[in-house]
Amino acid sequence: MYLLGYDIGTSSVKASIVDAKSGKCVATDFFPKSEAPIKALKPGWAEQNPENWWEYIKEVTKSVLDASKVNPADIKAIGFSFQMHGLVCIDKDRNLLRDAIIWCDSRAVPYGQKAFEELGEEQCLTHLLNSPGNFTAAKLAWVKENEPEVFEKIYKIMLPADYIAMKMTGEICTTPEGISNYVLWDFKENAPAKFLMDYFGYDMEILPEVKPTFSIQGRLLPEPAKELGLEPGTPVTYRAGDQPNNALSLNVFNPGEIAATGGTSGVVYAVNGKIDCDPKSRVNCFAHVNHTAEEPRVGVLTCINGTGILNSWIKKNIADPGMSYDDMNRMAESVPVGAEGVSIIPFGNGAERILQNEEIGCSIFGINFNIHNKAHLMRAAQEGIVFSFMYGIEITEAMGIKVDTIHAGHANMFLSPLFRETLAAVSGATIKLYETDGSVGAAKGAGIGAGIYKDNNEAFATLKKITEINPPADREPYLKAYKLWKDRLSKMHNA
Repeated sequence: MYLLGYDIGTSSVKASIVDAKSGKCVATDFFPKSEAPIKALKPGWAEQNPENWWEYIKEVTKSVLDASKVNPADIKAIGFSFQMHGLVCIDKDRNLLRDAIIWCDSRAVPYGQKAFEELGEEQCLTHLLNSPGNFTAAKLAWVKENEPEVFEKIYKIMLPADYIAMKMTGEICTTPEGISNYVLWDFKENAPAKFLMDYFGYDMEILPEVKPTFSIQGRLLPEPAKELGLEPGTPVTYRAGDQPNNALSLNVFNPGEIAATGGTSGVVYAVNGKIDCDPKSRVNCFAHVNHTAEEPRVGVLTCINGTGILNSWIKKNIADPGMSYDDMNRMAESVPVGAEGVSIIPFGNGAERILQNEEIGCSIFGINFNIHNKAHLMRAAQEGIVFSFMYGIEITEAMGIKVDTIHAGHANMFLSPLFRETLAAVSGATIKLYETDGSVGAAKGAGIGAGIYKDNNEAFATLKKITEINPPADREPYLKAYKLWKDRLSKMHNA
């Protein structure tokens, strides 16, 4: 008996087939092999064609089936992880009306801010736990104002996995976690937020049906099953945004548990056991995968846009040709903690929620032409990313969530010893790294949704810990460098 999980990311779609009994991933792959294209027609814009996701799904499904030799009839459930906050618009014939406006597109900021001011902070924060910000509901407001001919034809709006699941099953649905991705889940009413829909002038009918996160959300139709090489009738039983799904993948379900990622963007995701928010709306609060009205589970998400993308920029533009990330890590480690006074503010990938959606860009402070070189910039870049994590963690801790253990996958920025040791030092937290990823987590989530596992603890009983990083005995040099970084940030951002 096997489970199939997909992770619809920004740069690729990944798939994994998991043996339900052993928990072992028997095949995994991703497509495309070069990064998926993002259309940036204007500064701050980011769009992708959802039909590309479908093509990637077909390619990667064939690959993992071929590699695993698993009989498609033995795959008992399908689950999805997906890039959050995207906007997919279809007409009554289920045709795409435009490319998807994806998570890192910042054009909707003024629309969300206006709604926040006109509806009132108290109304938004007590019901939505967020400002409408730059999320899906605000992105749709941009479409309504700037592309009225598109808006008039909209039958349904969806998130990326909702669209792919519709292609598979014919069902148009989402989950409470998904609707909270839009920032359209009313936590007080335990239902989609009619007051915000009314404010923007949206018909409630454009929202997909809301089904439980762990449930049968549709079954694979014969034609798409043939395209994918899968068995008709296979159920889709789980879907969640990439960050809640990352937490699930690390078996983070309960209040006070923390999950982190360090990919293109970086996230610290804490589970809160009460319905609460940051009064300045500097962190994002969403329904976690196991949220219910009776037992609230709110994911408090601190997102840093300029994480792996900064390290990638350093590799492309600063590192010597042919240098690997491991080479860069070793060069960065040759420089003392604090990079001898160099600080990098890493916010060069759009507006940052922790800065109240202010766009301040990326800046480098403290360069001395007689002392500093490429190695200093490499270390300062990684430290700057860590310090931005810590800046967000302090906001989370002010909400009463103590960060003493951070769970993360052994991937991306967490492959760097410098990165993880600096994070342990400035946060004082123990970092536990596990062998997992989003597509494996989505497969196990599907197992929960299909009733193959009785609960999350059974699903993740085989989760393998790779290593554990404890804070160093002497944290002072790291804390001193962090203070300098914060002082320099304050010159750019008036908190």
